[in-house]
Amino acid sequence: MRQFLLLFLFLGLVFSLSSCQRQAPPEALHLGGETMGTTWSVTVHPDNSKANAPALQSLLQGRLNAINHLMSTYDPESEVARFNKLQSDAWFPISVDTYLVISRAQKISALTGGAFDISVGPLVELWGFGPPERQQHIPTEEQIKQLLSRIGYHNLEIKAHPAAIRKLIPDLHIDLSAIAKGYAVDALAKLLREQGYNNFLVEVGGELQISGRRDDGGPWRIAIEKPVEDVREVQTIFPLTDTAVATSGNYRNFYVENGQHYAHTIDPVSGRPARHKLASATILDADCARADALATAMMVMGEDRGRKFCEDNDIPAYFLIHEGTGLTSYASPAFQRFTEKIKHD
Repeated sequence: MRQFLLLFLFLGLVFSLSSCQRQAPPEALHLGGETMGTTWSVTVHPDNSKANAPALQSLLQGRLNAINHLMSTYDPESEVARFNKLQSDAWFPISVDTYLVISRAQKISALTGGAFDISVGPLVELWGFGPPERQQHIPTEEQIKQLLSRIGYHNLEIKAHPAAIRKLIPDLHIDLSAIAKGYAVDALAKLLREQGYNNFLVEVGGELQISGRRDDGGPWRIAIEKPVEDVREVQTIFPLTDTAVATSGNYRNFYVENGQHYAHTIDPVSGRPARHKLASATILDADCARADALATAMMVMGEDRGRKFCEDNDIPAYFLIHEGTGLTSYASPAFQRFTEKIKHD
């Protein structure tokens, strides 16, 4: 849903000699492919000219394939798919990757009071935003109540040694799509650093991890998309470095029935689509998985609850808010401090 919520601009990729003693830097590597039902891309500014693009492409794609095979709900042999089929409360062994994603998810669920919840999938499908074809009418109170009894992050237990999870109710299903792309970004960034690269931009489905600088020494320039239907325009541009960036929004996936607007973000507490004026939420964090999940949580909370949450928890956040026929913006104090520091570095 979010692969187009962030546009990123690669500026300054034309190299020139500043003096006869200075050599042009190695040409940037641009790699990419498909994963998790979306696309991925990496731009790397090598420190030397010996970078092996085909080998790096293969390494990154292989890591993404492994993560997708563990966490995809579309792969019947994935860990997540096999866990969802269980109808018992027995401990289910999982990989370290899956453990790390679920552990982060559970912590964010607790922090946000359940605004983020990896078990909300059945409600998403009930409202017509999952794989099944949407029913002709909005769900009834009875249907919502019935599914609310089958979800809840507190109905999932997790342990580290050995890594395993278990259900406290037999019908519990989990879906990691709102955090797995962020984790994949972090995994690629870790691989790049292990290979000796320090200046790069990683993107998976619109979620980003930014490290170091561009070849000209300046920060990366990240553009936030204007949250309007059927239009691809830049709303604003921020210079950023050494951070992850995740954005979530409701302006591309929705439907209207009987004059009522229903967005794809479902509140796990009420069981209904979130209703507020928040158009998109962008979160900065060292960890892209955390930023990914928090951006989703903000779209459940809305502009007022989200603003207070970010200020109380010192979270760098940038909101775009519908106001009449226009938009207003909000930058949390932590976001303002972060961007101001980069401007003065």
